Amino acid sequence: MKIIWGIENFIKPETPVYIGLGNFDGVHLGHKELFTQLITRAQENNGQSVGLIFEPHPSRILNPSRAPRLLLTVEGKAEILSSLGLDVLIYTPFSKELSRCLPEEFVESFIINKLMAKEVFVGFNYSFGHKGVGTPGLLSELGEKYNFKVTVIPPVKVNGEVVSSTLIRKALDAGDIKKAYSMLGYYPFIEGQVVQGEKRGAAIGFPTANLQVSPAVNIPSSGVYVARAVVNGMSYKAAVNIGKKPTFHDDFPVSIEAHLINFDQQIYGEKLKLHFLDRIRGEKKFSGIEELKEQIKKDREKAMLFD
Repeated sequence: MKIIWGIENFIKPETPVYIGLGNFDGVHLGHKELFTQLITRAQENNGQSVGLIFEPHPSRILNPSRAPRLLLTVEGKAEILSSLGLDVLIYTPFSKELSRCLPEEFVESFIINKLMAKEVFVGFNYSFGHKGVGTPGLLSELGEKYNFKVTVIPPVKVNGEVVSSTLIRKALDAGDIKKAYSMLGYYPFIEGQVVQGEKRGAAIGFPTANLQVSPAVNIPSSGVYVARAVVNGMSYKAAVNIGKKPTFHDDFPVSIEAHLINFDQQIYGEKLKLHFLDRIRGEKKFSGIEELKEQIKKDREKAMLFD
């Protein structure tokens, strides 16, 4: 998959272009259905499948105090879209100026003049243009006017609920990894850099890698999780603690500490990815170090046995 930064750098190919429009946070099962149909159509017609995503998320520009935390980083989103078989991913800047663009102006500028799309794929709840007044229905009308086809993907449901990024965030906020997995189609993950912590884990026999992630990223709720840790291309079972270390602090920033099983390398400064597989328990304040050590042993055993 080719990644293009800035729509002005997209060069129209000789073959027809099929476009997916949206933010696709999480690239969940609804988004995957959109891209499956998009990629299939492009392949059937010897065309090029293209995803267009505005970055940052529009809400982070228009209403930053209420912007949702992100399920995926820019890199994570690209990784999953590439695995689906998308040909080209365009990340293009979003601005307040762009937000004032009327729906038809958006279609003329982006879909017609810059992308020259043969067909556009959007979700059932897609909105575009000034104040989000553009709907899939309006896009279809404009498609007839400007001679491009519009395919609207209906809701995808899991256990009777419409899959959405909002519901996935709520599941993660509740520590419900299984529900998040059922809607994502993959185990939720976070990635970041390993930084120095208090080194208390090593002192009690359970060394941990302290992960620093972007504050914009949605992390699971406080608690202990079974995870798969990936570092330097290798995968390890892990027990991950997310929380404020109440045994040692009355008030402490939320930290992410991963105990990688059968691992003893120095990885400060390295990139670490944590795939959350299940939640073992909630956060707890222990009476002291000995009680904590006994609990960590149990957590580690559960992580080792998880398959």
